[in-house]
Amino acid sequence: MRLSFLTARERRTNRIFNVVALCITCAFLFPLYWMIVTSLKLESDIFLSHPTLIPVHVQWKSYTDQIASADNNILRSFLNSSIISVATMILSTMLAIPAAYGLARFQTPWKKLFILLFLITQMLPSSLILTPLFIEFKNLHLLNTFWAPILADSTIGIPFSVMILRTYFISLPKELEDSAKIDGCNTFSTFYRIMIPIAIPGVVVAAVFSFLYAWGDLIYSLTFISNPKMRAVTSGIFNFLGYQGVSWNNIMAFGVVSVLPVVLIFIFIQRYVVSGLTNGAVKG
Repeated sequence: MRLSFLTARERRTNRIFNVVALCITCAFLFPLYWMIVTSLKLESDIFLSHPTLIPVHVQWKSYTDQIASADNNILRSFLNSSIISVATMILSTMLAIPAAYGLARFQTPWKKLFILLFLITQMLPSSLILTPLFIEFKNLHLLNTFWAPILADSTIGIPFSVMILRTYFISLPKELEDSAKIDGCNTFSTFYRIMIPIAIPGVVVAAVFSFLYAWGDLIYSLTFISNPKMRAVTSGIFNFLGYQGVSWNNIMAFGVVSVLPVVLIFIFIQRYVVSGLTNGAVKG
């Protein structure tokens, strides 16, 4: 009887936790749902005294306008964001992998200082380094080019990627490297042929977050690129808000379309993200 009572109590507790978790999930997802619903509503339905949770009159014009518009063409903004984000992801990941491996495996006198500098870099707000970067890019003639936001976004992606990959490399057994060296591999071939393939989940996490940092960037893209045809999706939303005033259904439609790549990324590579964040979490 005692065991059956405990089992029933545990089931009741699990039900309560599931209900609480469902409520929290709905609370977090409601803004996304409201954005989608607002994008499908007519302008007159948005400002009703008693807003409806479901569109009374569904319209798709707010989505078609994003493609037909000459000033805020979302396809062009998508292409610009893709170029900036993919280039930032490649640059950040390629530089972070050897740096993280070196900090994880090699003992140097300045190792702790390097780690501290990476941590401090992550804490710096973007507005603090905006002016120095602007002056530097101006002297290098990089303003109004994609290289300016790519390099600026890399200053965010590289430190985070190094910290993620360093803990991941530390969690890998040292015996793998010793076995590879016994088989005739040198340090570079061991790193390239053995360690990187094993660390793929951590590499994927670093690459994904570097991509998302660049995709969601507003301040760098808006500051370093003044040509409207070269601006990213986030800058396009900002301009659309300025041009259209209170046309909320168009603004929400632009937001829905710009969020789709982020949602698809987490759907298709969720298992890599989870394993990459959990492996090596207990070591530093």
